Amino acid sequence: MPKFVSFFLLLFISFNLQAQTWELGGFAGGSAYMGDLNPNNPVKISGVALGAFVKRNFDGYLSLKLNYTFGQISGADNTSSNPQFRQRNLSFSTNLNELSVIGEFNFMKYIPEAGENRYTPFVYLGLGVVGYNPQASYQGHTYNLRPLMTEGESKPYPNTAISVPYGVGFKYNFSGKWNLIADIGYRNPTTDYLDDVSGLYANKSKLPSDPSRALSDRSGENTGVYTGSPGSQRGDQRPKDTYMFVGFSISFTFVTSKCYY
Repeated sequence: MPKFVSFFLLLFISFNLQAQTWELGGFAGGSAYMGDLNPNNPVKISGVALGAFVKRNFDGYLSLKLNYTFGQISGADNTSSNPQFRQRNLSFSTNLNELSVIGEFNFMKYIPEAGENRYTPFVYLGLGVVGYNPQASYQGHTYNLRPLMTEGESKPYPNTAISVPYGVGFKYNFSGKWNLIADIGYRNPTTDYLDDVSGLYANKSKLPSDPSRALSDRSGENTGVYTGSPGSQRGDQRPKDTYMFVGFSISFTFVTSKCYY
């Protein structure tokens, strides 16, 4: 486990040893991604997202949350309206596993059942780690793309990255200690390989045999004319990919009246 994750876990536990108000919840929604196969649409949902969290509410405004989210993202050039993307003909799918520590700030004082306000908008910011494993289908088989080094990397890129979650949401205390939460949040990971596409086409002669060569340049699969010449642009030259989770959570807050006097 990365050292920074261990640090935040210890910090979270130390806060909760003093906790007066705990909150447990589950999340369901969708995942989206922006990167080399989707450079322009920040809300293009491509898969499901599921998660769970435990939260320590310090008061009606500030809280700290330990959060796990599983999400699925994917992209395919053959569905694009851009003819250059359709000619490139790349595709991928990736399962994301994110563990994060997130701080939340409520704009209105929010204490389920015990407070005056039954709802509040909020913002959040955090730090986490995400695991990813891009895959692609070729001739009826599914391949893990990372070990194939399709862009001629000297070694496989890491399968984890540090991630920075940030977003906005809305909480509603719909019954007793129960909360309904809607939120949307983006993540900036320290990788450009969520989709296995980053920079330039490799020299196929220096790649291992198929499927590495075939999956490095798929432009001629339908036409027989391959356009991915060595050193030409394969990705969109952006430094990093991003991903997003959007959906709803239901949570239960363990509130005791002595906490607020």
